Amino acid sequence: MKKGEKRKQELLNLAYRMFIEKGYENTSIDEIVAKAGIAKGTYYYYFASKEATLEAVIEMMIEKESAVAKELLAAQLSIPEKLVSVVNAFRPDKEEAVITDVLERKENIIMHDKICKKIVEVAVPILAEIVQEGIAQGIFSCTYIEERVKMLLVTSQHMFDYGNFGEKDVEVYIDMLEKSLGAKTGTMQFINQVLVEGAKE
Repeated sequence: MKKGEKRKQELLNLAYRMFIEKGYENTSIDEIVAKAGIAKGTYYYYFASKEATLEAVIEMMIEKESAVAKELLAAQLSIPEKLVSVVNAFRPDKEEAVITDVLERKENIIMHDKICKKIVEVAVPILAEIVQEGIAQGIFSCTYIEERVKMLLVTSQHMFDYGNFGEKDVEVYIDMLEKSLGAKTGTMQFINQVLVEGAKE
């Protein structure tokens, strides 16, 4: 890693920690600069604004999630479990909610859209690989794989990332998922337990 790239990564890691510990709104560029021990001009060399820093921080989080998801491809899990684990890998950690919640504000709608597209771009090929493996094993039977996993990913993000769901929502989601992937009834039923345990954390 070149010196400039290393400095930028250090600033990103610092901003990430400060956003989590203090909240995005409560962290100023001046504080980041002071903590980093650099001149303000150096900061602006790497990031045009605090919003640009936020976007870079979230993209860094997605890269981290992507690395975890790729590791899961080789994990000793059943195909359905692997699929759900990869979807879960792209959900932010609980402590990261103070960062991702900022995206829900109206003024950040463009950034929110951009980040969602980035997640789809990174996650869909990984999920498609798992579904193809499932088809080869006779667990799934479907066409238009990338389109189906994209729908699965987007639906799960909107339904489960903020805990706004009930038992019937989960039942319908499981039914829809099994039918979409051409899986036998009950194949994805374990999702119920995963979501219940996730809600308790």
